Amino acid sequence: MSESSFMVLQQIGILKLDEKSEIRFSIDAYRGYRYASIRKYQTAGEYVGATRAGITLTPDIVHALAPLMAQLPEEASQLQAKELGKFAKRPGLSVIVQISSFHGVYGLDLRQWQEDEKYKGWTKKGIRLPADKLKEIKTLFAQLEEALAEKPLKDF
Repeated sequence: MSESSFMVLQQIGILKLDEKSEIRFSIDAYRGYRYASIRKYQTAGEYVGATRAGITLTPDIVHALAPLMAQLPEEASQLQAKELGKFAKRPGLSVIVQISSFHGVYGLDLRQWQEDEKYKGWTKKGIRLPADKLKEIKTLFAQLEEALAEKPLKDF
């Protein structure tokens, strides 16, 4: 396999949003690095496939985030808006995880924040996970952490 090839190593699970869309959690590889991927997919309609909504997380971010996720309540009604953490992805780029309310509906936002000499602010990369599926989300994050903690395959 060439060094620049993208490869899905392991499907972790699917969070069904409605009859036309879902969010897939997986372990992927690109350029020799493993990472967690959380991406929205359209499953019906004119276009079927991956959308731009999504984010990749390094194993270090998943390991730091998993215990914070485990502490969240399972009921959306118990959530309060707050930042769970800011995690460095690489120099000048972080992932900010927060619980936020949009039009009165809570969700879990995972968004990239860029801070360098060219730009300071949010990037287009990120995803919002519905708070009403928090129990499933917590389980999927635990499974992501467990899969990333396992020894990697020989070569991918």
